[in-house]
Amino acid sequence: MSTIVKSREFVCYLPIIMNNIMSLLLKRFLFIALFICILSCEKDTNDYFSELVKVSLREVGHQLLLTNGDSTSVVSPVIALDENKFQVTFANTLSIQPDSLVSIIKRSFEKADLPQHYITEVTQCEDFEVAYSYAMQENAEQGIIPCQGRELKKGCYQVAVQFTKVTAQNKTQTKILYILFLVFLLLLVMFSYRRTSKQKVKTDAVDFTALGRFKFYPEQNKLIKDATEISLSKKECELLALFAAQPNQVIKREELTKKVWEDKGVVVGRSLDTYISKLRNKLKEDPAIHIINVHGVGYKLEMN
Repeated sequence: MSTIVKSREFVCYLPIIMNNIMSLLLKRFLFIALFICILSCEKDTNDYFSELVKVSLREVGHQLLLTNGDSTSVVSPVIALDENKFQVTFANTLSIQPDSLVSIIKRSFEKADLPQHYITEVTQCEDFEVAYSYAMQENAEQGIIPCQGRELKKGCYQVAVQFTKVTAQNKTQTKILYILFLVFLLLLVMFSYRRTSKQKVKTDAVDFTALGRFKFYPEQNKLIKDATEISLSKKECELLALFAAQPNQVIKREELTKKVWEDKGVVVGRSLDTYISKLRNKLKEDPAIHIINVHGVGYKLEMN
């Protein structure tokens, strides 16, 4: 029978336990989800930038071939040499006019809304020597564009573009994302703290019954004495509530068992005596409180 009673008590506390577990899991899920989102957003941003550059450089290659009167040759796939450096190659030889190269790249990048800070290098296929290079700034007057008007004779060339400011921009975006992540984490901690504080204030504000040196919180299933909290089981709490409502009065065994057990469809044997013993043990810190056994009748909560 004792096992049945304990099982019923556990069932009573189960919703509270589940609520705390679900709250904890939700917080962890949000934390992990946001972190994954930050990593994903950063990756998506880098992937999008890379693909946009490749499309723009293929357009550059196409326009360079057209300036050579070549509308049939294939522009080879653009290669990402590193995070911010990309290279376009050609199947056939061609000549390159620096003025045209500068204008074509600038127009293509502006159309794609790409950063206007980059270094362009034209290298020879056979020895990888730099045949021509220039640096572009957002303000054209601040860029370094030498040797305009000097044509690169027909040959095999590779055109590489390295963005010089996108790294800083990406780092700034990443920093912003991580700052947002930290802000979210801080808000989550503050929310948890405020919720805990509110629950504590709510607990402190709940009506209690003074039992000697104890404060009895029937809704919270606990006793408090000198800032020390003593937990009560549901049955202990129900029994103590009956005693607290009728201090210094004898309450019959039948009334106690009926209200705490039998009204709920549970038949008990010596469970009443067991729980009385538990209550005595938890109330022993105050010598002015006693639960007296009135032989053959019932029990009485005696307070001096």
